[in-house]
Amino acid sequence: MKKTTLHILSLCLVMLSVVAVQAQDIHFSQFYMSPLNLNPALTGVMNCNQRVVANYRNQWASILKSNAYNTYSASYDQKVAVGRYDYFGVGGTLWGDKAGASEFATLQARLSGSYAKKMGGYRKKAHYLVLGADFGVSQRSINSANLQWPSQNNGNGVFDPTKPGEPIDDPNFMFVDMSAGALWFSVFGDDANVYFGGAFSHLNRANQSFENQNIPLYSKFTFHAGGEFMIAKKTGLLPGVVTFIQGPSFQVNAGTSFKFLLGNSRRLNQAFQLGAWARMSNRLDDGKLLDAIILSTRFDYEYFTIGFSYDINTSNLSTASNGNGAFEFSLMYKICGPERRGVYCPNF
Repeated sequence: MKKTTLHILSLCLVMLSVVAVQAQDIHFSQFYMSPLNLNPALTGVMNCNQRVVANYRNQWASILKSNAYNTYSASYDQKVAVGRYDYFGVGGTLWGDKAGASEFATLQARLSGSYAKKMGGYRKKAHYLVLGADFGVSQRSINSANLQWPSQNNGNGVFDPTKPGEPIDDPNFMFVDMSAGALWFSVFGDDANVYFGGAFSHLNRANQSFENQNIPLYSKFTFHAGGEFMIAKKTGLLPGVVTFIQGPSFQVNAGTSFKFLLGNSRRLNQAFQLGAWARMSNRLDDGKLLDAIILSTRFDYEYFTIGFSYDINTSNLSTASNGNGAFEFSLMYKICGPERRGVYCPNF
């Protein structure tokens, strides 16, 4: 009975992998620490001149062990002054994702650009509209040798590896991917700002079939907003929310972080953050669920930022996961240099 149950479970995981081909997108709980993956309009939106970001996420290790979901990303972007107040942003991103025993994997290289236009204000109070777009090349692959098929059932509900499986026509293919986005932000001082934006991803809806069928990738809509406000001399509040809508699925992350300034000078950019977030999503059949509670921390020291978050699983899967969800590490380094023009941006 145990072998039969495991066999059925493996088949279900295969089916879920095939469904995931249509709609799987990477996501980070620390979305604010992976700006180019969130919205191409965030390219070059920073207080410094250049930015390097690295992210790593590990999910479901408590259930899948060595076959856990692993996602990594690295990006670089910079801003280029245009005229007296405006900016171009240029950048590139490389990310990869691998999941399950089938080693279902995606690898993407992407170039992004943006243009930030000052719409009003002055040195310490400004309003900007930013438009951005990106173009990427992706590779998807799957290791069919690790899959278990109904044809390998020995007739008694037991998996027989000596029986032939079912070959996949195209276990490795490439496709192009395009996205566009917009952002509005208003800055009212060194530690006060609001922003909101949106992105339209997978504009071209590339075919995702491993079987030479026509299965287009669902387009994705992203909406995000947030800000920063000082509530005491050395304490700030950074609320944020992001919504992803892709095909029949949607996800909402919402929460806030408390920021505590360290040292005696704000110019040193020394701060510590503690945050709590909730992730909600929909059930494909019916209803909504609170998928996870996310605890996060972040430390800023001059040009370095390091972040850590942990997802506590709260869905029905917590029975198997014991509440364990995912952990993430994020690292950001900014290269500032002399800023000859007085323009402030939100701190992403």
